[in-house]
Amino acid sequence: MKYSIVGKNIDVTPGLRSAVEDKIGKLERYFTPETEVHVTLSVEKDRQKIEVTIPVKGNIIRSEQVSNDMYVSIDLVEEIIERQLKKYKNKITDARHSTVNFKQEYLENDYNEEDDIQIVRTKQIEMKPMYPEDACVQMELLGHDFYVFNNAETDKVCVVYKRKGNTYGMIEPEM
Repeated sequence: MKYSIVGKNIDVTPGLRSAVEDKIGKLERYFTPETEVHVTLSVEKDRQKIEVTIPVKGNIIRSEQVSNDMYVSIDLVEEIIERQLKKYKNKITDARHSTVNFKQEYLENDYNEEDDIQIVRTKQIEMKPMYPEDACVQMELLGHDFYVFNNAETDKVCVVYKRKGNTYGMIEPEM
């Protein structure tokens, strides 16, 4: 696997780089050698955060873990990604998606799907055009973590969502 390790507010020391490569390297049994792994290490006050993103054709495998020790965060992120790979193997390697990034042994192994995804409720909503700021207010009034709306500025269906630190994000489709 090819590693891209970046630090924000932290120097990526050889020890940290080695810890990341050793721990994330355990995932090599699932991926081909050409697979890219993007790792971002960051520090904010007492929060030691690692974000790992593995783009594979048709999907992105991602985990973000925070603790008060970077080495603990590194351990946690590897466990979470491995659990995701086992849980969603059938969905990740569905016939619609390419299996180019995955090793044959991973594709041939069967993993139990503990939680099948089931849609148990469908809602229909009226989508009046509104501005993103108004959508955030509406989301807060409803007590939700996200809100789907028709953007009055672009006439596209967008999503606003809550982020950490009382901030908001917006997802807007590319056409």
